[in-house]
Amino acid sequence: MCVPDPSEGGHTWQKLPVTRGCFVCGINNPNGLQLTLLSDGRTVEVPVQFRSEHCGFTGVVHGGLLTTVLDEVMAWVIGVNTRSFAFAAELNVRFSRSVAPGVPMKVRAELTANRRGRIFLTRGEVLGPDGVLYAEATGKFLPIPEQQQRAMLADFAVDPSPWIQKPTGEGESA
Repeated sequence: MCVPDPSEGGHTWQKLPVTRGCFVCGINNPNGLQLTLLSDGRTVEVPVQFRSEHCGFTGVVHGGLLTTVLDEVMAWVIGVNTRSFAFAAELNVRFSRSVAPGVPMKVRAELTANRRGRIFLTRGEVLGPDGVLYAEATGKFLPIPEQQQRAMLADFAVDPSPWIQKPTGEGESA
């Protein structure tokens, strides 16, 4: 698989915490992808190798699964940069090439704009083992309300606080 090279560009990659139930990273989700996301503190990447059961047409990984992984890394890149999660309000994906099962891919994301914590803009890409672009995406994300964020944080299998800050409770109604 395409694990980022720690020496690449001076980046030090660390594993991001996983949840129990998430379709992408959840360790207790038997139907999920159970991927390990990595971050250098600014960007987020995940190596992935889709299987034949992830195909739509024969020999072609379903575009919805590529979009799902893009959504995950784009949401996480906001978390890494702001220490708080956000939901996708809009995702635009452009597919350049079809992805075959069994090919090691890398999905990467970066935060392109933080509009005062109200709207986050992201960019993501799916790269082949040779660095060729297979798909690219842009996204607009909105902050997750504190109560919902608390529930999400409770699903983590390990303490996410090195990466994500627990809501303070300000602005909650009784």
